[in-house]
Amino acid sequence: MSIISKDISKAADLLTAEELVAIPTETVYGLAGNIYSEKAIKCIFETKQRPFFNPLIVHIPSVEALENIVSYVPEKATQLADAFWPGPLTLVLKKNSRIPDLITAGKDTVAVRVPNHPTTLELLEALDFPLAAPSANPFGSISPTTAQHVDDYFKEKIQMVLDGGPCQRGIESTIIGFEGDEPVIYRLGSTSIEAIEAIVGPVDIKNKKEIAPDAPGMLDRHYAPSTLTILTTDISEAIELHQDKRIGVLAFQNAHKHDAITFQIVLSEANDLSEAASKLYDALHQLDKQDLDIIIAERCPDVGLGTSINDRLQRATVSS
Repeated sequence: MSIISKDISKAADLLTAEELVAIPTETVYGLAGNIYSEKAIKCIFETKQRPFFNPLIVHIPSVEALENIVSYVPEKATQLADAFWPGPLTLVLKKNSRIPDLITAGKDTVAVRVPNHPTTLELLEALDFPLAAPSANPFGSISPTTAQHVDDYFKEKIQMVLDGGPCQRGIESTIIGFEGDEPVIYRLGSTSIEAIEAIVGPVDIKNKKEIAPDAPGMLDRHYAPSTLTILTTDISEAIELHQDKRIGVLAFQNAHKHDAITFQIVLSEANDLSEAASKLYDALHQLDKQDLDIIIAERCPDVGLGTSINDRLQRATVSS
């Protein structure tokens, strides 16, 4: 039986009862629970099989709610929140004493954002607590961008997926922390480096950390199909190397012709990086279902959102 529903009040009731509900955002679907419920938060980690050292993102309904979560907001954090919230930007800030260590992996900072999705904003307004909501997938696997993706993963394990349609942005939020009040990118994502630097000036990037990561999404291997996947700048050469296999191709703009290709998806014939980002995870889900021996993914142009797409593909694959 499907667990997919559009009933926001039912979702609110389940969350209030310390149950988990998968919720839509503009980036990916999240597996949500009450941040003040130890039962719910432990259940998120256990359901996802996510290591407890990997912190969670707190979702709030508005900038005004930030004062309930954090103890200090640098000036440049305020500038970024004003520019991008609601939206796919997460800020890592000094937490206040109410935020459980379980949420933050014992750190004195908390990751927080205001999602830009009408369904989830309405849900958050109806609750008297914020939601922790990492991506609604088993740890390390492809992130979900439709309610059906979540249902396929967790049909037996959660009671409800709140259906908000396909995610419009398609890759996770950009995460920014602060070192000496200066912004640092911890995870590349749906808000481009260029857009961020237009607000606060040049920023450093520190988006990989295997031990005690400062933010979600910093682990080296992540977002990965179960099918062996390689990332390349030369699709034709990679096909020649693997032509004895059942090959799937994930191309950026142009389809490739070769008898060895079993299944192929082009992310954006219009050369539109926003379109490519929105389709990325769904394309990987489709390719992963085709009984392939290998998926060959093509690097995108390394500008704007292309940098974030390549980051996700790099973590999902082995280099070629």
